[in-house]
Amino acid sequence: MRPLNEAILVIDVQKDFCPGGALAVEGGDEIVAPINAMVPEFGVRVFTQDWHPSDHLSFASQHEGSEPFSMTEMPYGPQVLWPDHCVIGSEGACFHRRLDTRKADMIIRKGFRREIDSYSAFFENDHETPTGLEGYLKSRGVDTLTMVGLATDYCVNYSAVDAAKLGFKVTVIESLCRAIDLQGSLKAAKDGMADAGVTLA
Repeated sequence: MRPLNEAILVIDVQKDFCPGGALAVEGGDEIVAPINAMVPEFGVRVFTQDWHPSDHLSFASQHEGSEPFSMTEMPYGPQVLWPDHCVIGSEGACFHRRLDTRKADMIIRKGFRREIDSYSAFFENDHETPTGLEGYLKSRGVDTLTMVGLATDYCVNYSAVDAAKLGFKVTVIESLCRAIDLQGSLKAAKDGMADAGVTLA
């Protein structure tokens, strides 16, 4: 058992991010069993879910003539336009069927505001609107985080960098993550995490 100041953050291991899903990450289902084995080591366990309304503005379908994976400008900065995914209440938004969430202390749902995407478990993409996770972890006495999940270069990356900026000691277990790697995004994410003081294990 890990010390009680350590928490595991299991990020977005959902059907739509696994093979066969709307925004599938290659090998996304390969990490489920080892994550299940690791979670019980921790006294504090948090899972996150992407949780979008069907007309979310990060969806390419909401921008006439736009293709998935193209870019647009939002009030908060550049935004990738994604295929519709993890729509609230849909099958694709559910956790992977083999992911054991019974030991979760908290489930954070993010991206439910239509106008703003939310990669990070701590802040929406304006880098200002909090999810409440920081306060929860600090109230539990947590100062050290281990992160696993999907995808390395987006939601894991943003969560890890934000956590480091908030003063947490952060380790990302690379073997328990998988990446989208959109136009070099994986290398950029790994460089950014390292620069922020995140340990890539």
